[in-house]
Amino acid sequence: MAAGRVVGGLLGETFKGRQSRRGNGSRGLVRAPFKYRDVCKYLWFSGGFTGFRGSGGLESVKKSHQVAACAAPGRLARAFRPQTCRMNSLTMAQGIKRLGMPIAACLAAALLGLIAISWMIDPNAVRLSVEKQIRAATGLDLMVNGDVRVSIFPGSAITLHQVGLKGAASRGSGIADEPLTVGELTANLRLIPLLMRRYEIADVSLLNPRINVKRGADGRSNWSAIIETLARTIKPGVDSPVSFSEIRIKDGTLTYQNKARGIAETVSGIDLSLAWPSISRAFAATGQFNWRGEAVDGSLNIADFIAALSGERSGIKVRITSTPLKFAFDGAIANRTSLLMEGTLSADSPSLRNAARWAGQAPPGNNGLGRFALKARTNVVGESIALTNVNLELDGNTAEGVITYSNSDRQTMQATLAADALDFTPYIDTLRLVAGSSREWNRQLFDLRGLSATDLDMRLSAAKVTIGTSKLGRTAIGANLRNGTLALSIGEAQIYGGILKGSLGITRADADADVKAQFQFTDVDLASCASDLFGISRLSGRGNLNFALEAKGASPFTLAQSLDGTATLTGHDGAIGGLNIEQLLKRLERRPLSGAGNFRSGSTAFDSLNVAIRFNDGVATAEDARIEGPTTRVLLTGTASVPSREYDLKGVASLIAATDAPPAFQLPFVVQGPWDDPLVFPDSDSLIRRSPASAPLLDAIKDRKTRDAVKSVIERFTGGKKPAEPPAAQPQAAAPSANPSPVVLPTPVLPAPIPPAETRPSPSPSAEAPQPPPAATSTDAATPASPPAATESRQEKAD
Repeated sequence: MAAGRVVGGLLGETFKGRQSRRGNGSRGLVRAPFKYRDVCKYLWFSGGFTGFRGSGGLESVKKSHQVAACAAPGRLARAFRPQTCRMNSLTMAQGIKRLGMPIAACLAAALLGLIAISWMIDPNAVRLSVEKQIRAATGLDLMVNGDVRVSIFPGSAITLHQVGLKGAASRGSGIADEPLTVGELTANLRLIPLLMRRYEIADVSLLNPRINVKRGADGRSNWSAIIETLARTIKPGVDSPVSFSEIRIKDGTLTYQNKARGIAETVSGIDLSLAWPSISRAFAATGQFNWRGEAVDGSLNIADFIAALSGERSGIKVRITSTPLKFAFDGAIANRTSLLMEGTLSADSPSLRNAARWAGQAPPGNNGLGRFALKARTNVVGESIALTNVNLELDGNTAEGVITYSNSDRQTMQATLAADALDFTPYIDTLRLVAGSSREWNRQLFDLRGLSATDLDMRLSAAKVTIGTSKLGRTAIGANLRNGTLALSIGEAQIYGGILKGSLGITRADADADVKAQFQFTDVDLASCASDLFGISRLSGRGNLNFALEAKGASPFTLAQSLDGTATLTGHDGAIGGLNIEQLLKRLERRPLSGAGNFRSGSTAFDSLNVAIRFNDGVATAEDARIEGPTTRVLLTGTASVPSREYDLKGVASLIAATDAPPAFQLPFVVQGPWDDPLVFPDSDSLIRRSPASAPLLDAIKDRKTRDAVKSVIERFTGGKKPAEPPAAQPQAAAPSANPSPVVLPTPVLPAPIPPAETRPSPSPSAEAPQPPPAATSTDAATPASPPAATESRQEKAD
């Protein structure tokens, strides 16, 4: 009854409002508090359309009145407003709940529809459509050797197993020359065209693909036909037959073969994402792969992919990052008749030696080729690369210039570089002639593999050059390597305060190195030159050094054994350290037998030095060795062994008062021992002859009779021989042997000094009896017996 009155009131108010509109015009719009939708809303929330559910009685009527009051303005709203505003939130939640039920029902229906559609789709029709699209993109037929699976939920896709592209040469012939084989190919399909039974590919995923590239002698490969077809087929825009725009490669493998050059490379672990140009003309590839045991991150961007495939000019950016090497190129590419590239190239490596090994090149030696950086303007034409505006850094050396590289028939490099300062010490340390700190030549075999890998033609100039301990000024060097022969030429170098010119040639002959060297040192400092080149630190002055040498061997030691050639040395205004020849000669002139004393000190000055040496099988023969000073003159002859590094020389040192005057004193001597510490021995025979006390003794010794007498006297002094006992005394001497007492060795007794002739006791008859021959010549023997005493007394006076 209450609900009926409320409805009646609302209807009455509504009818009254309509009457007011007829009578008052537009003012009725303001006075009408309700419309028909308000009535419907009231009836909906109050349950007026369905009646009062249940038997709530007055409580149900109360709630209905509250809802109506919230929605109805005017008298009814003012009457019920305090009770109805608290029910707004509850009624909104109920509305959302009732609205979600039909939405869930729609989704369920859509899901059931998708499942039904997946049952209704023909897998063969989808497969044929995918094959058609791929054929339109590549121009090749798709080979499916495995099963086919189509799924709609959770994603619409078709999966093909054991898929490949037939090669152009093997199309229809069944020959396995496929440029691409894929373990699993998944093509994601667009949903809306799929509902209309049109199968359009959104993107393609290749799992475990194997890419096979074979390049022939004519420069074409099994991918040439595919590339030509792609260039004709790809047309970005609405009319493009290729609908997919992305290709993803997972765990792929690339094999490259070039039988003409013997190249076979394998790249594994390829994970790439290719932005296929179905909408725009750009192409991009980013990802990573493994090559020769190193992980590589790379990216490729082509501004106009269609132009690049057609051989037209297009922008290109390449980035490669790995542990051994970082590489970047930014420029343009074209391939009309041959590959053309121009742009800026940069490369960086912590070790060029490791990067070369990673690239398959065998770097020479074991030292050097460390930190490397390169930046240059690059032009590539076919297999030739020209680098201009080069900034090159290697092992701390920085140079600028141009470099060209060609790989047509043989790797060839040409370079012209200039630098402020260069340090070749790391590369010279690779070739150690002497084994460590010892005095022997190094026996380690040469590594000559680098001589046959690349042809090189280089011109290098520097303001300062460092080679070990040697410092060079402005230097121009040329290096030419061709067919295993290395030729180094020095046009002019400022070294040791003078000028150096020459050439060095090294030819690989099996395991041996054939070395030829010709150098001319002009007006150089002999101290630093001899120390750096030969390890001799006792020579000073200025002079010229010329040598032409040849040798062949597999190590520095074998080179020393086969050394042939000539060497000349001329010097002036210098000195020879460690020996004062003038002081020695003056001392020996006064006292020949006084000994040399401490003569291995000081130095010997010279005005001129001339040495001519000829080498033959490792033996150096001094053909002319002359040292002339203000007061001395030295002549040397003999040999020196290069393999053993030892002297065997003889010479004559003369003490002169004037240049034209005959020598006042001459002393023969011998030089023997190692190069770095030789021993000098004066000739003792000449010293004895020069001594007035010992000369008669030397002449007497040459006579046989006198020699026997002197020998007898010497034996008496040394106890070397005793007079023989008579035969009768032998049994008495043998009797004590029967005594079992221990044997005691006799104590040697030195003979007493010989007294003067007037007080000497006469010898006993028993002692002189066994020596009748000397008794017959007692007169002759007594004559030479006196010289020893006289010699001794004269020597004491001389000392």
